[in-house]
Amino acid sequence: MDRIIEQWHVERPDLDPSAKAVTGRIVRASDHILRRCHEAFAPLGVKDGEYSALAALRRSGAPYELSPAALTRQLMVTSGGLSLMLDRLERDGLVRRRPNPGDRRGVLVALTKRGAGVIDEAMTAHAAVEHELVAGLTARDQEQLARLLAKLLRTTGVD
Repeated sequence: MDRIIEQWHVERPDLDPSAKAVTGRIVRASDHILRRCHEAFAPLGVKDGEYSALAALRRSGAPYELSPAALTRQLMVTSGGLSLMLDRLERDGLVRRRPNPGDRRGVLVALTKRGAGVIDEAMTAHAAVEHELVAGLTARDQEQLARLLAKLLRTTGVD
């Protein structure tokens, strides 16, 4: 990243590329993290977006079910994208849809027993990857980086 910034200094001295020292590294780290997680989920037959949906259901607590609208908000996907994902997860026996007793027009999406087992296994693999990726940082470094990233997200309106 330092070399890239220096190259921009030479090629475009009128621009200040110094923010790339942060943003460029975040993008590279994100790509690496996502690639490693994808590799961890592949043996389970779960794609990244599907992992997120299964994890949202698992985190919701028993009975591990949410409305499609709640899942859409948590996953920041379109309703059409979610519908296709849920079709695949349901076809694979990881979730089931059932009528929502609180809304006669709606449905609830629930983890199946198989889905709960898959997400628990995927989360175990995910946590192991995350720990591997931050192992080179001390606990204090990790806390400081987490605080700074949270601040960055808040100031950019993402958090």
